[in-house]
Amino acid sequence: MMQQIMIIEDDPSIREELTLLLRNEGYHCLPVEDFADVAGQIARCRPDLILLDIGLPGRDGFSLCAGLRRTADVPIIFVTSRDSSLDEIQALSLGGDDYITKPYNVPVLLARIKAALRRRRNAAEADTLECGRLRLNLTKGTVSAGEKTALLTRNEIQILACLMGRPGEIVSRAELIETLWDHQVYIDDNTLSVNMTRLRGKLEDLGLPDLIRTRRGMGYQL
Repeated sequence: MMQQIMIIEDDPSIREELTLLLRNEGYHCLPVEDFADVAGQIARCRPDLILLDIGLPGRDGFSLCAGLRRTADVPIIFVTSRDSSLDEIQALSLGGDDYITKPYNVPVLLARIKAALRRRRNAAEADTLECGRLRLNLTKGTVSAGEKTALLTRNEIQILACLMGRPGEIVSRAELIETLWDHQVYIDDNTLSVNMTRLRGKLEDLGLPDLIRTRRGMGYQL
C-alpha cells in the first residue's frame, strides 16, 4: 500500500515543491491548504508521516505537535526555516521525530523520511504477533483474522501470545498459569479454564473455532 505523507506548510511554492518531490518518490501526498482544523484533517486522513512547518496560520507547529502526541504516534518531521538550537530542542522535546532546516537538502530529507517510516514499521511489527491468518496486536489488545477484529482482556492477550509464540507445540496448563503469574496476573486453574473458554468464543466469532486444540492430559496446542 502506498504510504501517505501529510504536508503541513503554508507557503504554496514550498508545499507544491514537496508534493511533487514526494509523489515522484512513490508517496501519496496530502498537502494541507485549509489551516482552520489541521488536527481534524490528520484524524480523518491518518497519514503515515507528517512534514510540519512551525510558522503556520493560527495554531503553530509546536502547539500542533504537542496536541498530536496526546492522541497519535505518527512520525513528525519538522521542516522549517527557523534554525536556532532552541527551536530544534523544543520541537524534539514536544514529540517531533526529526528537525530539518530550509533550504533542505533533497537527498537528506528523503533519507530522513525513509528512516522515520522504517522505525515506525519496525515498532509496529514488534507490537504484533502473527500465526497464519491470526494477528495479535499487543498494544491495542486486539486479535484479528481478515477483516474481523475482537477486543481481548489482559488475561486473554497473555494466553494467546504464549500459544502464538510456540505454534504447533503443546503448552501445558501449568505453563500458561506461570506465564500469567510472570505478568503479575494472579489466576488459578479454574480461572484459566474460564479465560480459555472466552478466548475460544472470540476466535470462533473471527471464523477460527478450532484454532486452539485441547490435548487431553497435556495442555493446549495452536
